[in-house]
Amino acid sequence: MKFQHQFILSLLAGALAFNVPAFADGVAPASAYVKPHMTHGQYGDMNVVVPLTNEMVLPMKLRNIANSLKVMDTWGGKLNVKVVMYAKGLAWLKTPTDDQKAQLDNLRSHGVQFMVCNNSLMELGIDYHTLYGVKESDIVPSGLAEVAFLQARKHYVVDPSM
Repeated sequence: MKFQHQFILSLLAGALAFNVPAFADGVAPASAYVKPHMTHGQYGDMNVVVPLTNEMVLPMKLRNIANSLKVMDTWGGKLNVKVVMYAKGLAWLKTPTDDQKAQLDNLRSHGVQFMVCNNSLMELGIDYHTLYGVKESDIVPSGLAEVAFLQARKHYVVDPSM
């Protein structure tokens, strides 16, 4: 039995060593990446809605939004973004770190609108005044209904966590 485990572990170690490139400083050389080559027209104006129902994926989604805003500037377009926060997606706004506050403020300064579900506020017993940067005008009756409403009005639903 011990021999089998050692054999399997050595096979796994060999497979991992084979598939993972080794770089002296642990960083891939710049040549490992290519410059994007866009073969279609410029992006133009796009409206997107990003639903947020889980605080665990918020940092990734905010990073995706920030990266997309930069790309739109470079590749001829404008991205109008509405983030609809409901269910457990609201929790993140209760105690954001200073870095997270800066990230939110930066996105807001680029026109990203954060909308908060009133149903979730009531169900979770949260006073919107305790959420970072949330104003009364940011509150919508229902997060899910707002996503559907915006989608019906030509906002593309983008959910990078899917």
